[in-house]
Amino acid sequence: MSHYRMSDGEQLFVREFGQGQPVLVLSGLGMQSWQWLPFLYPQAKNHKFIIPDWRGFGGSQHCCIPELDAISSHWLDIDSLIEQLQLDQFSVIAYSMGATTAMHGMHYGNLNTKLSRYLHIDQTPKISVDETWQYGLLGQQFPQVKQLLAEISQLLAAKPHVFQWSDLDSASRQHLLELWLGFVQLQSSNKAAPLVFKMALKQPKLQSLILPMQRLDYLAWYINNYLHHDEDYRDAIAQLTCPSTFFIGEKSKLYPAAGQKMIAQSVKNSKQIIFEKSGHTPLISEPIKFGREIAQFLK
Repeated sequence: MSHYRMSDGEQLFVREFGQGQPVLVLSGLGMQSWQWLPFLYPQAKNHKFIIPDWRGFGGSQHCCIPELDAISSHWLDIDSLIEQLQLDQFSVIAYSMGATTAMHGMHYGNLNTKLSRYLHIDQTPKISVDETWQYGLLGQQFPQVKQLLAEISQLLAAKPHVFQWSDLDSASRQHLLELWLGFVQLQSSNKAAPLVFKMALKQPKLQSLILPMQRLDYLAWYINNYLHHDEDYRDAIAQLTCPSTFFIGEKSKLYPAAGQKMIAQSVKNSKQIIFEKSGHTPLISEPIKFGREIAQFLK
């Protein structure tokens, strides 16, 4: 496990283990690198795994927020990491926001020329929904989720000098939790999740666990990223020539499966693995199948 110096001088934490062929793993929003261990450690005899913690999480939680949007910043960090490790012809496992970062690298960098294999886990190539693409964030519910994100952004912008959840006044905490619950209810395919959140609204000791992070400046950074992200990576990912695999949650409400399947079909040398019982989190909904398919991808 190491820290690597990024272009702005910040130290990004990277978990490294195993030996053999390099595999760069790009996590989803809210994840930390240790959460991949149950699925990847059994493959460590033949693969060296490289898993950065994104800024604001885990070992990278104290990194400063750059001027750039989150995805552009993530790609610059990954590009710097690739250069420092002198990676070439390596595999990438990219989940959710990590897959957006990978597609950003395909579009604005030369990531696709360096890949030997690519695993894309439950993500759309275009966050926003318009007349050209109906399968972005929450599909037809995109206007509602955009409104919720805008309200969260406005609430946090009104508290520019409050950086920690614990320092937020009680009325603002309650309002923020209610807005976040609305977002969870829109995306969740698990009926129990909103119930847990509603219980937490009445239990102050549990409330801090609801949000994906405690630092409000980082929360605002990520919220604004999804609120204003207008990139379209469909052409970029369609240019992939390496063997590519797409893990798709059949019940995914966050990113409709129909759109993911269309993108997978646009990539010539690709196959689809459908997680029929899963939404956006197949590693939680179907962990045994997820681990088995990860192992198959790495063979």
